[in-house]
Amino acid sequence: MKASQFLITTLKEAPADAEVASHRLMTRAGMVRKLGAGIYNYMPMGLRVIRKIEAIVREEMNRAGAVEMTMPVIQPAEYWQESGRFEKMGPELLRIKDRHDRDFVVQPTSEEVVTDVARQELRSYKQLPRNLYQIQTKFRDERRPRFGLMRGREFIMKDAYSFDRDEAGAKASYQVMGAAYRRIFDRFGLRYRAVAADSGAIGGDLSEEFQVIAATGEDAIVYCPHSDYAANMEKAEALAPAGPRPAPSNPLVRTPTPGKSTCAEVAALLGVPLATTVKSLVLATDTLNEAGEVVKSQVWLLLLRGDHDMNEVKVGKVPGLDQGYRFATVPEIEAHFGCKPGYLGPIGLKQPVKLVVDREVAVMADWICGGNEVDVHLTGVNWGRDLPEPDQVADIRNVVEGDPSPDGKGRLAIERGIEVGHVFYLGTKYSKGMNATFLDEDGKPKHFEMGCYGIGITRLPAAAIEQNHDERGIIWPDAIAPFTVVVCPIGMDRSAEVKAAADNLYMQLLNDGVDVILDDRGERPGAMFADWELIGVPHRITIGDRGLKAGEVEYQHRRDSAPTAVKLADIVAHVKGRLQA
Repeated sequence: MKASQFLITTLKEAPADAEVASHRLMTRAGMVRKLGAGIYNYMPMGLRVIRKIEAIVREEMNRAGAVEMTMPVIQPAEYWQESGRFEKMGPELLRIKDRHDRDFVVQPTSEEVVTDVARQELRSYKQLPRNLYQIQTKFRDERRPRFGLMRGREFIMKDAYSFDRDEAGAKASYQVMGAAYRRIFDRFGLRYRAVAADSGAIGGDLSEEFQVIAATGEDAIVYCPHSDYAANMEKAEALAPAGPRPAPSNPLVRTPTPGKSTCAEVAALLGVPLATTVKSLVLATDTLNEAGEVVKSQVWLLLLRGDHDMNEVKVGKVPGLDQGYRFATVPEIEAHFGCKPGYLGPIGLKQPVKLVVDREVAVMADWICGGNEVDVHLTGVNWGRDLPEPDQVADIRNVVEGDPSPDGKGRLAIERGIEVGHVFYLGTKYSKGMNATFLDEDGKPKHFEMGCYGIGITRLPAAAIEQNHDERGIIWPDAIAPFTVVVCPIGMDRSAEVKAAADNLYMQLLNDGVDVILDDRGERPGAMFADWELIGVPHRITIGDRGLKAGEVEYQHRRDSAPTAVKLADIVAHVKGRLQA
């Protein structure tokens, strides 16, 4: 490709709404242009990156035995109503009507449609296992689209779905996809982690996320530097402290804490570590009648150490809270505790509550909590002596750096990541919901065991940039760069020798299968180099009159601080060697 034939539209300034590096640099490098909130045109330079990502994904999916198809972006709502997700999914699911007033959705994912395909086409166990995938446009009506392609509303995703006879087969298919994903992300040339994850709203009980490591990532990744343990924050287990609970050593004391309503403020006032305090979080669950009206509410008190944070996903798995919960209202809190929030605790309640105690709190002694009276806290609180032993103890907190690893092989560390892939074992969640069956060997119908596997195709370029950029622009890994090599002739419009050498080198690289672009625009060196550093092409060859007289050109990798002189006769071999490395 020659630059004069291509569309290069770099900008000196980023848009005012660009909050992260990838959004700023993709816009400045002319890779995307905003059309509306969370909706972008993929410009030619950005589309080349996307197509390279798609090609790698497609090759490895095919290698793993998956079969490509395409499902409609606009889908009849009846399939979503059949699975129950038409209402359950909430406002992220964009619902539309056609001219006949029939309901449709703009697909955010395609479990329903692919399950319908399976129940029509896969009739016998002899046709299993089967894995169908697509690379297709999706739409999720994000409340607050931001960060460019990182959290847009319209995006391209690779979604795959496996169908098996039984659980063992489905888990084998899951492992095949996990291995394929590792090959895919290895080929991208990005630093990533595969971490155990919670399945969330999509369902299932076996799940793994693929996270590109980046300081600006929204997700916290928990891992053990001395083992293979890795999980996202939602999933990472906080172990119970080792050893028995210490015996009480202090009396229970009602302690004035005027104007100090938080654990941090109380700890500072009393001159004690924050870890000796216990925070009270009040939740509620509602029982509904057939009309959807609340007929009964139950108040819950959760106790966590003052320096720990509640993990909402873990709380959502506690028996009794696993059908949905909310934070209690102020009137509910006052009715049960006789006090406004800020001074709450488990002693001296006005009405009984259900108590859930974090593992850490369950083995604490002489702790501090609210006294259910404004400006009062209780110090020296102990289980068994001052209040009954907790009857429901659970892991309900986020882990913190330095916690013991659940595999017993060291201490946990935390880094930031950007989720770009996710694999799920779904089981029969959708096949039962939509009565998708096949005839098993015994001639009886049986529900498919399913898996689901996604990769954010258009999120990946943004994640790659968050991990690979500097003050000059993007630094692409070779595999997904818009062009791998750029040839930059200086003054080719004024020098026949430079033009001839540039054209000859360009054709040699092209004939050898190198993805090369020749910058024949006639730009000055400073502007030309600035463009390609911003765009992030990893390998640059500069040709000038002075170098040619010595039989040399300059090679510079995007990460190099200075160019290297290379003999013109050796430059093709030199570049190909760098590409292979």
